[in-house]
Amino acid sequence: MVHNLALIHSIPGRTRLSLGVTYANGKEIEALFRSLPYVYSASYTNETGSLLLYHDDCMTWHDLFLLLGQLFPRPEAVGKKEPAKAKIPFIEILVCFSAFMYETWKAASIPSQGMRNLTKASSLAVLLSSYHIFKNGFLSVMTTGKPNADTLTSAALLASIVKGNPKSALIIYLMSTISEWLTDFTAYKTRNYVRDMLSVKADYVWKVNQAGKEVKVSIDEISAGDQIVVFQGEKVVVDGTILEGTAVVDESSITGEYIPRELTIGDKVFAGSIVVEGSINIRVEKAGDDTAISRMIHLIEEAQTKQAPIQSVANRLSEKLVPVSFVLAGLIFVVTRDWNKVLNMLVIDYVCGLKLSTATAISSSIGLAAKNGILIKGGQTIEKLAQIDTVILDKTGTITEGRPIVTKIITAESMSENQVLSIAASAEEHSSHPIAEAICNKAKERNLDVPEHQEIDMTVGKGIKAIINEKLVLVGSKLFLSDWNIPLEPLKKLNSEINPEENMVYVAYDQHLIGIIILQDKIREGMKRSINQMRRHGVDEFIMLTGDRYHPAKKIVDELGMDAFIAEALPEDKANFVMNYKQKTDALMMVGDGVNDAPALAYANVGITLGTKRTDIAVETADVIVTTDDPLALAEVIKMAQKTMKLIYQNIVVTILVNSGAILLGTLGMISPVLGAAIHNAATIAVVLNSGKIIFLGGKASGN
Repeated sequence: MVHNLALIHSIPGRTRLSLGVTYANGKEIEALFRSLPYVYSASYTNETGSLLLYHDDCMTWHDLFLLLGQLFPRPEAVGKKEPAKAKIPFIEILVCFSAFMYETWKAASIPSQGMRNLTKASSLAVLLSSYHIFKNGFLSVMTTGKPNADTLTSAALLASIVKGNPKSALIIYLMSTISEWLTDFTAYKTRNYVRDMLSVKADYVWKVNQAGKEVKVSIDEISAGDQIVVFQGEKVVVDGTILEGTAVVDESSITGEYIPRELTIGDKVFAGSIVVEGSINIRVEKAGDDTAISRMIHLIEEAQTKQAPIQSVANRLSEKLVPVSFVLAGLIFVVTRDWNKVLNMLVIDYVCGLKLSTATAISSSIGLAAKNGILIKGGQTIEKLAQIDTVILDKTGTITEGRPIVTKIITAESMSENQVLSIAASAEEHSSHPIAEAICNKAKERNLDVPEHQEIDMTVGKGIKAIINEKLVLVGSKLFLSDWNIPLEPLKKLNSEINPEENMVYVAYDQHLIGIIILQDKIREGMKRSINQMRRHGVDEFIMLTGDRYHPAKKIVDELGMDAFIAEALPEDKANFVMNYKQKTDALMMVGDGVNDAPALAYANVGITLGTKRTDIAVETADVIVTTDDPLALAEVIKMAQKTMKLIYQNIVVTILVNSGAILLGTLGMISPVLGAAIHNAATIAVVLNSGKIIFLGGKASGN
């Protein structure tokens, strides 16, 4: 047995693989993989052909593939697969169309009935062109004992031919083929559109060799730890960190944000982004299929194979309606002995419209979301998103940017705010701590002259000691100043201005307390607007979870108009809160970004990661990944899901009404089988096109 194995995603202790093929008996596959050393469990998903393995943390996916090589003597590596093109059978359609024109314009004659009609030219054209329909239809009956849509179509084709009405058979074939091609074409355009948007599309890269020279090499020669240079106008082909240079980078393919960002030393860059201006030297961290963009493509393609519950309902309903059509056709023949009425029952069904339009709408929505930097892991998530009524949000890094800013400076000892700030900025100048960055940024914002420091000594968790102008400077916590015996009597005078719940940095100069700098985590721009928009789309309650203290949490909740909050929450508290809250609603969405949010994301009905600082474990756990920092994407994804579901319900209603009307008219003998087939297939084509407009028109008309 040979498996076409491919890595979908890997984090310590957890790996998801694509087997390349699907197996009827997933239990055997799971048992086979559980036999590998250090593998604790294996879970096979038949719909996607993927396998989720839990294994020892020390085992990398490279080690796993070596073990699999021992288990399977002839493993085949899977290359990068391009989406299969939607092929239209031009020759078959041309032959059948020519036969239809011949049957239409030939001299009228009394139609003969019987098996001899199978040997006529027009009949042979239909039978040969419809080979795959007959094959699928009869195989379904023989293998599962259940007729499917192709079984019904096959019966209609044969009945039309035997009755001596090949025009009906030709119309059935032509229009059903066109509707199926439209569905395949829409799915192909969706996959191809996503791949084109995300594709790195570069054959070479400039690698910095050991001599420090730039050498043009193939992408395949690049690995983690290498250094590459990307010049103006070129596309970044790896994930990494900028070592040298500054550039304006277009990250729209990753984040959906079309305004380029200026990046410099220490900033992260991702494969698929484009250097608009400047050039940068990058230390490679991930290359090839390990890059974020490659994992995004894997996620999208896997998501498009996952059915929404409404798709399962449509499929089950379709399967039940097929035998009903046969039974009704039999009853009509017994009662009326009218072959035209029987044919109308066979050529008109609900299967195609229900299944094709629903699948097309779900697939198109996933593709459209990806275009806007939102990755949705399957159709079932779209259906859940459309029903959300409660949203729980993590604070740090989700509601807020995760970067503190200076909001207030309280002075003492006749010092000005600018003097306190410039002294603190001098001491913090070379620290990478977020608080130090906030103080230095505030000094730059005010264009202050920052004095030089002679020496710096940092005490982790407490503060920084510096010598400035031959004077001792201390910047840190209240306890830090007490350790250096700094008199804190001036604090008594400042009590009216101090709130002990706020985040404060104390500044001392020459053995005297000269001021206090107050910081606050900045709320993401657009967060309040996003909450208001989500309320308009049916979300009733917003709750914030945070490990921060009560006062800062309450301040943010009041500012955003949220309904409730839980402060000083540990990761397990967040998970327990979400788990317990699900007893109140089945439409709960959790938004987070960090490792500590992953359990809560898993418990929610829909888990969403927001922002560019999300962690791998949060990405693996979440149902939706928003790759941009814009919180308005949260409202957009709910809005898109609701429009998609509205469109699907529209298609279901249209399919049922049109086909029911056609069946009624056919049963009463008011329309011919040719017209019945035309009405049925025209309705199918219409609902497929209605679903396809999501991706073709960018969703502008969806659900309207």
